[in-house]
Amino acid sequence: MSPSARTYLSQALNIMEKHSLLRRKVDWSDLRSRAFSQARGAQKRADTYGAIHSALNALGDGHSVFWEPEEATERYGASVVKFDGLKGRSLKSGVGYISLPGVLGSQEVSDQYVRQGRDGVARAGAGEACGWVVDLRSNTGGNMWPMLAVVGPILGDGTVGAFVDADGNKSVWSIKHGSPYEDGKLVGWGDGRPFAKSAPPVAVLTSKRTGSSGEAVVVAFRGRPDTRFFGEQTYGVPTGNKPYHLADGAVLLLTEAKDADRTGRAYDAPIPPDVEIVKDPRPVARNRDEVLQAAQSWLLKQAACRQP
Repeated sequence: MSPSARTYLSQALNIMEKHSLLRRKVDWSDLRSRAFSQARGAQKRADTYGAIHSALNALGDGHSVFWEPEEATERYGASVVKFDGLKGRSLKSGVGYISLPGVLGSQEVSDQYVRQGRDGVARAGAGEACGWVVDLRSNTGGNMWPMLAVVGPILGDGTVGAFVDADGNKSVWSIKHGSPYEDGKLVGWGDGRPFAKSAPPVAVLTSKRTGSSGEAVVVAFRGRPDTRFFGEQTYGVPTGNKPYHLADGAVLLLTEAKDADRTGRAYDAPIPPDVEIVKDPRPVARNRDEVLQAAQSWLLKQAACRQP
């Protein structure tokens, strides 16, 4: 191997060994030996990419990934994105509905997501809604903070979760005036629009596609009073990734923590709903949304939404 290739691979492996959530369960001598064997003869940094991919897979967390420079630029470089799935509306009997897709990109993309999402919440009724449906079925992940900035007023102020690393250290998520904070520091976007009706009942919709940061939003609602989950179990990676930008523009996204809810329960596997509803495959049911119907039925039985 050339010195530059050896240094590049060593740096990537050092990051994994120091920060991986599962670092205490890995035989690092064996993993390093296999990585350098796979990259034998590498002359350029790019010649080590395969070994880095393999090493990340060997960690076994099911979430860590390596983006080569072109992919990293594509994922982080977008400045304008159309969020078709990010919308709010008012359902029957005063129930508000907001659907949250995943989001990843530049700060400008996150800002755009929060503006569009908060506008959607306002259109759905904001303070006038008796209860809420938060639809995460198409949320495959990305950056959780813009998502929490949109649903912050629905979650309500206070601690809503945390990242917990391999040593038990916590990084606390909280909501204040409808905006997300990490360890007491404002993440961004200023105060969310306050609700006239505090602590409304909430139905959260999930599917097997709900993953990563989408699952972090699920976790933020876990343990919240008057909250119920409908649909399918989530994808199964409710863990926190941190990006490490390498010398050539590649990005190592390393799983470093489990998501924990406000009660302290940590997650690292699929999260089951309270009410499991599997889509009816028959053509007659193609346009029927049984999950949303069940969520609405439950909400309309809650005291806040019950008709006099």
